[in-house]
Amino acid sequence: MNTVDQLEYYTRQLEEAAAQLRGGELEPEQAARLVEECARLAGDAAGELDRRVRLAADPPAPGQTVLPTEPD
Repeated sequence: MNTVDQLEYYTRQLEEAAAQLRGGELEPEQAARLVEECARLAGDAAGELDRRVRLAADPPAPGQTVLPTEPD
């Protein structure tokens, strides 16, 4: 999965979670677990964005390969 796809993945997951939370049909325990999952996803997305910013600020040397990270 490339880095753009990773960010799209995180965005879709967070949007789906937000829709579920807004729906009001979750039990409190389910909502709490979903909020925890959202926090994890947001952290993963922030890490990916940070990685991309660092890469843009300090691009790899010619011939050096940078492997994308995979979402959990």
